Amino acid sequence: MYRYGLGVRFFNLGSHSSRTAWDPTVSLQLNHPSLVLLEKCSSRSHLKQILGQVMRNNLIGQTFPMSRLLVFSAISHPKNLDMARVLFEHFTPQPNLFIYNTMISALAFSTSQSFALYNAMLHDHMLPDKHTLCRLLHSTKCVAETKQIHCHAIVTGLFLQGYLQNTLMKVYLDNKNLDIALRLLHHMPVPDSVSFNIMIVGFAKHGLGAKALQLFHRMVNLGVEPDDFTILGLLVSCRQLRNLKLGKSVHAWIQRRKDFGSSSLILWNALLDMYLKFKEVELACKIFNQLAKKDTISWNTLIVGCVKSGEVKLAHDFFDQMPSRDLVSWNSLVAGYAQNGHYSMVVELIKSMPAHNVSPDHVTMVSFICAAAEIGVLDQGKLVHGWAMKKAAKIDAFMGSALIDMYCKCGSVKGALTIFRELPEKDVVVWTTMITGFAFHGLGSKALELFAEMQKSVKPNEVTFVAILTACTHSGLVDQGMKVFHDMKATYGIEPRVEHYGCLVDLLGRSGRLAEAKVVLDTMPMKPSRSAWGAMLSACRAHGNVELAEMALTKLLDLEPDREGAYILLSNVYAACGRWSYSDHVRDIMEGRGLKKTVGRSSVSIDGVIHDFVASDTQRLTRWEEMQHICNFLSRQMQNCPEFLEFLFQQYHC
Repeated sequence: MYRYGLGVRFFNLGSHSSRTAWDPTVSLQLNHPSLVLLEKCSSRSHLKQILGQVMRNNLIGQTFPMSRLLVFSAISHPKNLDMARVLFEHFTPQPNLFIYNTMISALAFSTSQSFALYNAMLHDHMLPDKHTLCRLLHSTKCVAETKQIHCHAIVTGLFLQGYLQNTLMKVYLDNKNLDIALRLLHHMPVPDSVSFNIMIVGFAKHGLGAKALQLFHRMVNLGVEPDDFTILGLLVSCRQLRNLKLGKSVHAWIQRRKDFGSSSLILWNALLDMYLKFKEVELACKIFNQLAKKDTISWNTLIVGCVKSGEVKLAHDFFDQMPSRDLVSWNSLVAGYAQNGHYSMVVELIKSMPAHNVSPDHVTMVSFICAAAEIGVLDQGKLVHGWAMKKAAKIDAFMGSALIDMYCKCGSVKGALTIFRELPEKDVVVWTTMITGFAFHGLGSKALELFAEMQKSVKPNEVTFVAILTACTHSGLVDQGMKVFHDMKATYGIEPRVEHYGCLVDLLGRSGRLAEAKVVLDTMPMKPSRSAWGAMLSACRAHGNVELAEMALTKLLDLEPDREGAYILLSNVYAACGRWSYSDHVRDIMEGRGLKKTVGRSSVSIDGVIHDFVASDTQRLTRWEEMQHICNFLSRQMQNCPEFLEFLFQQYHC
């Protein structure tokens, strides 16, 4: 925004003699009635009335009254920025540096406007100060603009201002120019604690914990006293380096310093969070109990940490002890029970929220939906959907993707597709979730159709390609899957990762093309994962290739020697080929290493109650023989009557 007409003076509403004399000693004390009213103004209509009084008193156009009007309308109440721009452009003929800084700050949301105003200021032969350049830095969007301001700071002699140097360092760090920020620090004659804190926290946020620790050692060697923010940066670095021993050292250092007492609650909350990230729940609880003062963040940090460590019961105990719970507290506990499959507790907690004057939000609803998805019961899922529709103002992409996932896991692809089509806005997660639903129900052709439709409006990501490759695998669409894999990089510019190669191995292996799958494993640019070798082993079992199965087992045992899955698969390969002695030998090896096959578990919902049972659990199942008879009958019907199988398939997907 250039100032057109800066050289044109504002015309007087009255004669020059009738203008109110402005006494700077009175003006600067804000004793003028109009400006006193401005300090008490709270609405746009009042501002217009005050502006009318200022104009009638012939105060408009004078520098100090205009500065007060501009600060009020552009900074204190930015919703009046349009009025501030009119006042500045047409009623402020002689803006001073303070007025320019005010307007640059107000227009910081727009780089072009703030830079244009800065150019107008330079054309007025007015030199900037450190505040001008700092406010310009807040509006920068790229490194080139930051470097221009950096150059202006050097040319104008303002670069030696410590405040400006610190701001420059922070902006460079935010733009990931870590080397330039570090050079700035090294060239500072006397860096203070703020300078080091900006660098330590900045490096920690960018995952460079080791560099942050080096800066801390330099800071101490220079005799600069660390403060709370320094320690916060160190604690973040310890989490990133996954170095619990170092974290405990920082804790001990804090304890030895008298000036870091329990009054520094932010610091102690960060320490609490660090221990919980390392799943040191006992140590975290000890620190928590020693805190003389606790805020809601302290309680929520402990609850979230306990939930992530699998200590949901302990999290619930702390939740009950909280003096004041907010929505984060409720959502953390609800999510904990949802992740651990305690559907009944999720329902109970959400139903009790209104009684505590807490309204469920989208996060609560999504946890509720995920809990219903995990138990895979369609009638409960529909109840959750209805309840979410009632409580939520609208179903957005976040909740929509959760509902699609729930319907797919509950066996209703048709219900999931209805939700998908009704969503007004679909992001890449929504599209990918629906494609994944098709994939795991063996509807590869529909997944490919949806993938083609998706590309008209949304660009697929890495997860989308995992979903579409899985769909091709489960439907036997080998050629289509191979094309999708090769198009990833050629057409979409996405480099295949280990999970994509694993899908390709599974795709080739299931179709019997074991030699090609072996070539993929040998030539892929990264080390194959356990899932890739597991897919190879499963394919060898299905096609009776003992030689490749033994090789895959060797590779798989190198990656996970204590898992029983690989042994079970190899034993089944030998059994399928009639080599029973080898199969028994593998079972003996398992037994000798203390490995046991995980017992299969099933569940069924009757009248809304979930019943779990394990294989051959005849003691708890009184009607075992009747159940076995029905299963045998269904098996015979499916073998003898393909139409019956098609009927069951259609019912399942409805």
